[in-house]
Amino acid sequence: MEATVSDERPSPEGPATFREVFAQREYRAVFTASTLGWIGDYIAKAAVTLLIYRETESVALSAAAFAVSYLPWLVGGPLLATLAERHPYRRVMVTCDLVRMALLLIIAIPWMPSPAILALLFLATLANPPSQAARSALMPLILSGDRLVVGLSVNASVGQAAQVVGYLAGAAIAAANPAAALLVNAATFGASAVLLRFGVADRPPAMTAAHRSHLLRETGEGFRIVFGTPVLRAIAILVFSAMLFSIVPEGLAAGWAGRHSDDMERGAAQAVIMAANPVGFILGGLIVGRAIAPARRLALMRPLAVLAPLTLVPALFDPPPLVVALLAAACGFAVAGMLPMANGLFVRALPDGFRARAFGVMATGIQVIQGFAVLVTGLLAERFSIPLVVGVWSATGVLLMTLAALSWPSPATVDAAVTAAQQGGRPDAESDGTTGAPRPDPQPSRSAAGPGRPRAGGRGAGDHRTAAGRASRGATGTR
Repeated sequence: MEATVSDERPSPEGPATFREVFAQREYRAVFTASTLGWIGDYIAKAAVTLLIYRETESVALSAAAFAVSYLPWLVGGPLLATLAERHPYRRVMVTCDLVRMALLLIIAIPWMPSPAILALLFLATLANPPSQAARSALMPLILSGDRLVVGLSVNASVGQAAQVVGYLAGAAIAAANPAAALLVNAATFGASAVLLRFGVADRPPAMTAAHRSHLLRETGEGFRIVFGTPVLRAIAILVFSAMLFSIVPEGLAAGWAGRHSDDMERGAAQAVIMAANPVGFILGGLIVGRAIAPARRLALMRPLAVLAPLTLVPALFDPPPLVVALLAAACGFAVAGMLPMANGLFVRALPDGFRARAFGVMATGIQVIQGFAVLVTGLLAERFSIPLVVGVWSATGVLLMTLAALSWPSPATVDAAVTAAQQGGRPDAESDGTTGAPRPDPQPSRSAAGPGRPRAGGRGAGDHRTAAGRASRGATGTR
C-alpha cells in the first residue's frame, strides 16, 4: 500500500534525497534523455559556428549560426509550446527528437551551402519550444512533493555542467571534423527518442479535443493565466527579475576582461568570468536543494532573490577579474537557491491543461529579458565604464527585488491558488472580478488525485514511492 504524499505545503522535514528522486523510473529516462540532448546541443552549436566560419570566414554569419537557436522562442515560443498541450507529452518529445535528428543528419552532409545550413538549423530549433514545454509539464506528473524540487535542482545543475562539457567537446571535435560533431548531436537525439519512448508512460493529452479552440486563443490563455493570476504573476516577476540581472557579468565578460589585461591574460579572464555564474548555479542548486529543509527553502526564496543582484553591487569598485568571478558565482548561487522553489510553486499553482502554455510564456520571457539586459548594459557600457554600469544596474535590481518580495501574495492567497489548481480548476485571476471578462474554461482534471499524483491507466508520480512522505513542490525545467 503506497503512502500518500502531501501536496499542500512544504514540510519541515529534511529534503528529499537524490536516491528517492532517481528511484523514479520515468525520471531517470527523462533526465538521461535531457542530459544527452543538452550535451549534443552544445556540441552542435560549437560545430555549426566553426563550420559556418570556415565556409564563409564571416564572424557575423558564425554569430548568426549561434544565435539562430534563440529565434524560435522570440518569434513564436508560446505558440509552439501550446502545441504540446494538444498532444500526449511523450509523443511530442519523441517526435521533436526524431525531427531534429533527421535535420542534423542533413546538415552534416558535406558541402552543404551556408544559407541551407542556417535554414535547416532554424527548422531544427523550431522543435525546441514544444519539446521543452512537454517535458516541463510532464515533470510534476512524474515527481511529487519535495522530490520534484530536488529533481529540478539536479536538472538545472546538470544543464549548466552540460553547457561547459558540450562546448569543450564540441570545440575539440569540430576542430578535427565539424560533420562528426553534428553526427554526435543527431545520435544524442536518436538515443533520447528511444529512452523517452520506452521509459516514459503514455498519457492522454492535457487538453482534450472538446476544449480546443484556436491556437492563438489558447496561447493567449497562457498569457492571461500567468499575468492575470496574482500568485503566478508574483512568481513570474521574481524569476524575470532574477534573469534581468544575473546574466550581465556573462554578457559583458569580454569587455570587463579587457579592463584588467595587466592583471590576467585577457582570454583567461573572460573565461573565468563567463564560467563563474554557471559554477555558482551548480553549487547553489545542489547545496540548497539537498542540504536545506523544504520549509526553510520557501522562507529563503525571497531573501535569495534580493541577494542575487546585491552580490553584484560591489562591481562599482572595479575589482580584478577573479573578484568579479567570485561576485558572479555568488549571484549564480543565490539564483539557483531560489529558482527551483519558485518554479515548483509556479507549477503547483497551475492546473493541468495550462502547464505547457505557461512554460512557453515563461521561457520566452526569460530569453527576451536576458537578451534585453545584455543589449542595454552593452550600449550603456559604450558610454560609461563597465563597473559603473553593472553596479548601478545591480543596485536597481536590489530595489526591484525588494519591491517584489514586499508585494508577495499572502500565504492564504498562495494556498488558495494551489488548492484550486490541484482540484483541476483555474486559479482565480484578478481580472475576473474587475472587468467581468469570462475566464477560459478550466480543463477537466485527468484524475481526482490532481497533478503530480497517480493516474488511472498510466504510471504517475506515486510509482516506487518510499514510505516517508515529503513536502510539496513543483517546477518547470528548460533544456
